[in-house]
Amino acid sequence: MSYRILGEGEPVRLFVAGLHGEEWKDTTDILENIDAPEKGTLAVIPLVSKGNYISTLDDSYFTEIGTVIIEAVEELRPDVYIEIHSYSAENLEKLTGAERLQRIGVPAFSRLDHDVLLGSVAPYVRRKYFPQDALCLTFEIQKGNALSKEYATRIIKRMKEFTSRDEFLKCMLERYPKQARKAIEDYRNFYGLSDDEL
Repeated sequence: MSYRILGEGEPVRLFVAGLHGEEWKDTTDILENIDAPEKGTLAVIPLVSKGNYISTLDDSYFTEIGTVIIEAVEELRPDVYIEIHSYSAENLEKLTGAERLQRIGVPAFSRLDHDVLLGSVAPYVRRKYFPQDALCLTFEIQKGNALSKEYATRIIKRMKEFTSRDEFLKCMLERYPKQARKAIEDYRNFYGLSDDEL
């Protein structure tokens, strides 16, 4: 078993960090130090790989280094799936720029406070392994930015208490209305849903 279980019962959440390259230096300790949720189960994989950097947008990631994630998803069938990544400040525009969709086929990340970024997980894993109503998110911490890491840590601790996608969206719409509306629009486009479907 590649994951550690905290809590019990429904809903089931899976949080993963240290997915590739040297990201583990910025992200692994967040999940090593997290507590059990008040309700339900949290499974954590604090370190997937210290190895080569293969993008999670590359389908081979989940058939090679990321197989531990897929095994956990298949065993646990989580309702909430969170990836924690880190990025270099010079890549901020590449990750948040409007042309990201045209350039690499996935929507741009939304920028939260302290340069923490919010986006979806790779389409490969989202489409293949999760039902439409599952909550699947990526958070990106800016490397070398203590405030970014501190803020992301607070968000991750909050995320473990959400019991559904709708609960998360309600909170996001209150705190980050612009970013939440973008996330909803990206999600609808991803699934080809109409404006009244979510």
